[in-house]
Amino acid sequence: MTFDSKIFVGLKSARKKSASASEPAGPKCQWDGCEKIGEHRAPVGPGAEGLYLLFCLEHVKEYNKGYSFTTAPSNADIARYQKEAATGSRATFGTRVNQATEIPIPSTVRSGSAKTLKARRAATQHPAQKSSPQRRKLKVLEAKAFETLGLSLEATPEEIRRRYKERLKMHHPDANQGSRTSEDELRASIEAHKILKLNGHC
Repeated sequence: MTFDSKIFVGLKSARKKSASASEPAGPKCQWDGCEKIGEHRAPVGPGAEGLYLLFCLEHVKEYNKGYSFTTAPSNADIARYQKEAATGSRATFGTRVNQATEIPIPSTVRSGSAKTLKARRAATQHPAQKSSPQRRKLKVLEAKAFETLGLSLEATPEEIRRRYKERLKMHHPDANQGSRTSEDELRASIEAHKILKLNGHC
């Protein structure tokens, strides 16, 4: 039987098969100058979704090192992000600065102390503009405390302290030779003074 027989027509030789096995099976790597098979897919980039480049293992690693997997923002988006990051992503409003036409007098410059500011405001007020002292709106216990000490409702803190000391001296057992007859009045005076002190009257 010879090799050109009808039986061997559709068969290929084993030598040809071994030769074809050495040829690359699959697409070639798309890296410039590479002759290896491109088995690994790599995305093309933003705006080309679904398109891939084919590289060998070595070149796909190299490609992925420099590839940004996030969608590249535009320059306007980057600028807006940087501006918002500087202010903590909160809206800010510029402060209006009015330039003084003349140098302020040293006495009118704010010192920061509330008492000083209040005193200066009162000193600069015109006598006609000064408000009349407002009558205190008292609670029931406060009114009763004023009544116990025998004071008017407009009494100043100094008057309250003076009257309290007078009543202590008057009703204290030492001043009455140990007599306990005015002990209740002494207790009432002490309680009245406590109430007025707690409510800021003295």
